[in-house]
Amino acid sequence: MALGWKLHGDGRTMGPDDVVAPDERLSWGKTVGLGAQHVVAMFGATFVFPLVMGLNPQLAILMSGIATICFLLIVKGKVPSYLGTSASFVGGVAAIRAQGGTSQEVTGAILVSGLVLALVGVAIHFLGSSVLHKVLPPVVTGAVVMLIGFNLAPVVAGIYWPQDQWVAILVMVFTIVCAVAFKGFVSRIAVFLALIFGFIISWVFDKAFGQITSFDAGAGKVTTHFRTNFDNIAASPWFGFPPSTGDIGPDGKALVGVHLPSFSVAAILLVLPAVIALIAENTGHVKAVAEMTKTDLDPYMGRAIAADGVGTMIATSVGGSPTTTYAENIGVMAATRVYSTAAYFVAAAVAILFGLSPKFGALVSSVPGGVLGGITVVLYGMIGLLGAKIWKENGVDFGNPINLVPVAAGIIIGIGNVELKFTDSFTLGGIALGTIVAVGAYHLARTVAPEELRLRADAAGGTMIALGKAEYGDSDGIDDLYQDGPNGPDLRRR
Repeated sequence: MALGWKLHGDGRTMGPDDVVAPDERLSWGKTVGLGAQHVVAMFGATFVFPLVMGLNPQLAILMSGIATICFLLIVKGKVPSYLGTSASFVGGVAAIRAQGGTSQEVTGAILVSGLVLALVGVAIHFLGSSVLHKVLPPVVTGAVVMLIGFNLAPVVAGIYWPQDQWVAILVMVFTIVCAVAFKGFVSRIAVFLALIFGFIISWVFDKAFGQITSFDAGAGKVTTHFRTNFDNIAASPWFGFPPSTGDIGPDGKALVGVHLPSFSVAAILLVLPAVIALIAENTGHVKAVAEMTKTDLDPYMGRAIAADGVGTMIATSVGGSPTTTYAENIGVMAATRVYSTAAYFVAAAVAILFGLSPKFGALVSSVPGGVLGGITVVLYGMIGLLGAKIWKENGVDFGNPINLVPVAAGIIIGIGNVELKFTDSFTLGGIALGTIVAVGAYHLARTVAPEELRLRADAAGGTMIALGKAEYGDSDGIDDLYQDGPNGPDLRRR
C-alpha cells in the first residue's frame, strides 16, 4: 500500500450522500480531528482491560498505535480499523493469575495465541472462509464467547467490587445510564465517562468520609487507605518510555511494564480459547465495514484476522496487551461516513504519543479499585451475553440435541471452573476445558447423530455472526448494530 490518499472533493465539505472511501481523505486539518475522535472512542476500553489483566496501560496504548499501523499495512489499507486492547483474554488471564502465574507467563501465553490467530488468518486467506464456518459454527462460537465472559464473575465479586462497594454501585449505575439514555458518541464512550465519574466520586468520598479499610490490589492485602492516590502522577515525567517490570514506583511498589514473555503450557491452554472469540469478532467487523462501504472485503478477511494476530504478537513481545479490531471506531465511521485510513494512521500516531508519557501511564494506573468494580460488573456480563446474541442472530436451534447437549456441558464446565486433573503439575479446567468440550463434543455429536438432526442443524445457524444486512462486532462488551438506514449505513444502539 502506498501511503497516499486521494483528496475527496475539495477536502473541506461533504454532501449529505457523500462517503469518504478508505483510499480517500479530507483536508489534513479535518483528518487530524477525525483521528483524535477515533482515539477518544477507543480510549476507555484500551486502558481499562490492561488494568484488569495486571498489565501496563501506558505500554498498552503505545503498542496499540504500533499494532494499528501494522494492521493497516497488512490489509493494504482496504479495511479501516483500530486495534485496541482485547477483552477476550481477560478470563484466561484471570485464571493464570489465580494459579500464581506471572506477567511474563501471561504475555507469553497471549503471544502464542496471537501466532495461532495469525496462522488461522493465513489459512483462511488461501482456503477461504467456508473452512472456518465448518469448524466453528455459530453455536460453538457463541458458547465460547459466553463462557469467557461469565467465567469472570468471581473476579468482579472477589477482587474489584469489595474494594469499595458503594463507589462500584454508583459507577455501575452511571455506566448503564450513559450507555442507554444517550445517543451517538456519548453512549459509545460510556466506559470512558464512567472512569472520569468514578475518579470524581472517589475523590469526593475521600474528602467527605476519609480512608477506607478494604483489599488494596497494589499492596495485595487488606489495608486502610485513601481511594485515590496521585503520588505516582506527580512524580512521573511528562515524556519517557513505559517502565520496565520490576522497577519501583514513587509509592514504593513494584511496577509492571516492559518485559520479555516466558512460556508455560498450562498458561497457553488457558488463553487459547480467546482465539475463537477473536476470529468471530474480526469476521463481524470486516463484514460490518464491507456493508457500510458497499465493497467486497471477503478477499481481505484472512489478511485482517492474520493482521490482528500479528498485532497481538508484536504488542506482547515487549509485555504489552493483546489487540483486536474495535467496534467503537467502526461506530465513529458509521456516524461520520468517513472511512479514510488516513484518520486511523493519525489515531495511531496520537496513541503512540500518549504511550510515551509516563505521567499519562501513572494517571491510568491510579484508577481506584471500586471504579473498576462498577465498570467490570457491566462489561464482563455483556461479554458473556454476546454469546447469546450470536446464537439469536444466527437462528441457532436449541431444540436440536446436536446444538443443546455438547454446548450445555461446555458452558457449565467453563463458567463453573470444573477441572480435569492429569498429573500433580498439570490440570485442565475452566475456560480451556469448557472450550475443548464445546468444540470437540459438538463435532462428535454431529458425527454420531442421525442425518435428520444434522440437516436441521445445517438449516439453522449456518453462517457466523451475520444476519441479512445486519453485522455485529464488539470489543468492550458494548453492543453495536450496523444496519442500513434511510441515508445509508447507520449506527443504532440496542
